Amino acid sequence: MSDTVVHATYSEQAADLVARVDQDRWGSVRPSLYETARVVSAAPWLPGEPRRIAYLLNEQAPDGSWGEGPARYRLLPTLSAVEAALAVLRRGGASTETARRLASAVDGGLAALRALPTAGPWPDTAAAEILVPSLVAKINEQLSLIADARTPVIDGWRPGPALALPRGYDQSVPEYAAKRYASTGSLPVKLHHTFEGIAGYISRGLIPDRPDLLGSSPAATAARATTASAPPAPGTVAVLESVAQRYAGSFPEAAPIVVFERLWVAAALARASLPAASLPTVRRWAADIYDPRGVRGAPGLMTDADDTAMAVLVSSLVGLPHSPQPLDLFHNGSHYDCYVGEDTGSITANAHALQALGRYQRRHPATERLYGPRTQTLLDWLVGQQRPDGTWPDKWHASPYYATARCVAALKEAAVQHGAEHAAAAVETAVAWALDTQRDDGSWGVWGGTAEETAYGAQILLSTARHGPRHARALDRAETYLDAVAGTGDHPALWHDKTLYAPGAMIEAEVLAVRELLRTRHGRPGGESTAAEGTDTSTDAER
Repeated sequence: MSDTVVHATYSEQAADLVARVDQDRWGSVRPSLYETARVVSAAPWLPGEPRRIAYLLNEQAPDGSWGEGPARYRLLPTLSAVEAALAVLRRGGASTETARRLASAVDGGLAALRALPTAGPWPDTAAAEILVPSLVAKINEQLSLIADARTPVIDGWRPGPALALPRGYDQSVPEYAAKRYASTGSLPVKLHHTFEGIAGYISRGLIPDRPDLLGSSPAATAARATTASAPPAPGTVAVLESVAQRYAGSFPEAAPIVVFERLWVAAALARASLPAASLPTVRRWAADIYDPRGVRGAPGLMTDADDTAMAVLVSSLVGLPHSPQPLDLFHNGSHYDCYVGEDTGSITANAHALQALGRYQRRHPATERLYGPRTQTLLDWLVGQQRPDGTWPDKWHASPYYATARCVAALKEAAVQHGAEHAAAAVETAVAWALDTQRDDGSWGVWGGTAEETAYGAQILLSTARHGPRHARALDRAETYLDAVAGTGDHPALWHDKTLYAPGAMIEAEVLAVRELLRTRHGRPGGESTAAEGTDTSTDAER
């Protein structure tokens, strides 16, 4: 037998990824410490609690905190874990050894929370202004009850004084948000995903206990069950158990994520080429996901401009005539709100909308009269959001490399299509920033080099017509780095939901496609050209 290692071609790897995504009805994300702790606290009736408690204990960092990323991102998951541990201790039933471990974990967690910078700055994660004050109030209530108890939960253990609310947060916000809508007799869909933050201020019956995931969130669902009825409805138990089965007994912050995952995987792979064998699957995805009323990222979430734009874009990439008309639901005159009632806007949702509008007009030139003016207005708005250093920020991702790569891709296509000199200039400013911020090992990253961010950095450089020695060396170093780290493990969490998470399949698609583009620039493709005729998976300049 030969010792020669046979490497799969790009098209084989891409087709395998599409097949895996197609077969997974939940989505490839790791369990969330925050979400799992919320279920532990709210749902002692759910089978499998010992496994979840063990997960919480095992995930605590040496400094006493929980979560991923820098200290400011650890605030919310640490609050969640400390409150859950206190809830388990107060209701009793844990073994002596587990109770002592939980008490020690509480001590470490409270110490870590008190050591955090008092004024942040805190990340713009989903509903943090509600979730942080809510958890601080719950922790302080638990601490007070333990301190006042005649019988200690563990002999000789007292967890210490109340926890101060971090500066920048307002303790009145959760109750205000709840009462604002309770008087109307209904709760807006906007608050379903983070319902656990206001559940303590909502009267029973406002949110009926149904056999589904409230706002796609296990934590919100467990809180709804506790608020709505006792005992919980059998359907609620069943749906939570089905999610826990997929995620080794724990829970992600959203389930299922297949809409987001499928759209982003398809668009990422199309930057190189979609395997011919996968085109029927991706066309089926696009046909199933597109909705003239707007697309939602997961069942129970609001329709949003980001997923709607990506559904239009992927449809155009695979030759389906799905109109951008659903985006009209989100247009505010100059650009797109990500969803109705949004507090902070999304740069990348607008970059995706610009790409979707451009690709649709290329396939349907007669619509340029209809969509051309809006495209020009959006292009101007997006250029105006660029920071002086050449970057763009976004609320859905911790790294500027993601948003900047998305804006560069959209503006590059717009510059080619519309001759927009200011868009081309914005792209070149971003390219200069990417060149200046590459790390010594060839990677890019906001906190440290990562494969995901290196893929975005390489995308930015590949967008320019520059071919100077520095540019070529930067791409060579990026290719070397990505080849060295390919398949080496889980990707760091950089995406924003309630806390940081990592959509594994989407990141894998980004890295896989960029590695193929880097190989093909040398005339060394990783596989034969696989884009089926008519899919229009790249601009003429990209070809």
